[in-house]
Amino acid sequence: MTNNSPFLDRPPIPNREALLLLAEGSAELVGRMPYSSNATFLVNLSHDEHVAQAIYKPAAGESPLWDFPDGLYRREVAAYITSEALGWDLVPPTIARHDLAHGVGSLQLFVPSIYEEHYFSLREATTVYDQQFRQICAFDLVINNTDRKSGHCLLGTDEQIWAIDHGVAFHQEFKLRTVIWDFAGEPLDEAWLEDLWRLHGELPGELDELLSPFERAAMTSRIAALATAGRFPADDSGGRRWPWPLV
Repeated sequence: MTNNSPFLDRPPIPNREALLLLAEGSAELVGRMPYSSNATFLVNLSHDEHVAQAIYKPAAGESPLWDFPDGLYRREVAAYITSEALGWDLVPPTIARHDLAHGVGSLQLFVPSIYEEHYFSLREATTVYDQQFRQICAFDLVINNTDRKSGHCLLGTDEQIWAIDHGVAFHQEFKLRTVIWDFAGEPLDEAWLEDLWRLHGELPGELDELLSPFERAAMTSRIAALATAGRFPADDSGGRRWPWPLV
C-alpha cells in the first residue's frame, strides 16, 4: 500500500488534541499496512478542524502466540501509558478503541517520518540521536520489550526518535530482545533514575486493565533493578537477546 496522503506534510499534533482525535474522530480505513505479521491498517481520522492518520491493530487480526495471551493491542496502549508516566514522550499517542471496522484494537497516531532511516543507519551516521536511543533502551528494559528491531525506531519529521510496535512486551518472564546494546555499561541519566523511582512507587492505574497482576509486579521489579544498577546492562546471553530480523 502506498501512502501519498497530504496528512504527511502536516505539523505534529499536541498530545491532548491527538488523544481526542483518536478517541472521537471519524475513522476511514485506507488500507492494510505491508510486512506486518498481524493485521495492521492505516486509518484517516477527522474531528472538528483536526485531521490525521493512525495505525489500527485490531484484536481480531492478531496471530496467536504460544507465550503471550490474546489481546496484544492492550500492550501497545500500555507502552504509551508507561512512556507518559515516565515523562519520556517516546511512544506516539495510543488508545484502545472499540467502534472501528474490525472491532476492538489499538489506535496509534501515525507519525510522519523519514522511513529510510532506522537505528542502525542513524547510529552509523551521527551521534545526534544517541541520547534518545539511550532512553528507548532504558524504556525497553522497563517494559521487557521482546522485539526492538532497528526499524521500530522512527526518525520523525519533527527530529524526534519515536518508538513503535510494542505488542509483545510486558511479559512477566524476562524476554528482552533488542538491537540497542551499544550503550552497555554506561550510566543512566540521573534525571531518568528519578523518573524510574517515581514510576516504581506508583504504576498508572490504567495498567490494571491492560496487564495482569504478575506482569505489573514483574515490571516493578525490573524498574527497581535498573534504577538500582544505574547502568545499562550488557548482553551476556550469547546472542539470544537479539530480535529477528534485525531491521
